[in-house]
Amino acid sequence: MARDSDPLRVRRAYDPAEDEDGTRVLVDRLWPRGVSKERADIDLWLKDVTPSDELRSWYHHDREARHDAFVERYRAELDDATHTEAVDRLVDLVREGGPVTLVTAAKDVADSHVPVLLDHLKHVMKRT
Repeated sequence: MARDSDPLRVRRAYDPAEDEDGTRVLVDRLWPRGVSKERADIDLWLKDVTPSDELRSWYHHDREARHDAFVERYRAELDDATHTEAVDRLVDLVREGGPVTLVTAAKDVADSHVPVLLDHLKHVMKRT
């Protein structure tokens, strides 16, 4: 999902940490099932950058039919006060010297909230 030169990277929580990961940030609302804190090697857990419980639950009931609406609704959430603070923290981490690896337990990362978050972060970094 991200090139080696990209300061933002994505890795599943079930994959081993690598030296190139830099700061590892868990971007899921729930801790990954069956993964110890030592194995996960998480530096920061930003629950407030994830979709709200209501949006996540709504999306999971019919991912295929609701994907486009989910993207729009999650983008709107990312602009609210709670999410903006967490987004700003991620942007600060990248600007402090990155790389920053977004860690998720999602089985299908491409169909999760992570690509939307990644796109949003890149957009925020371009405009500021």
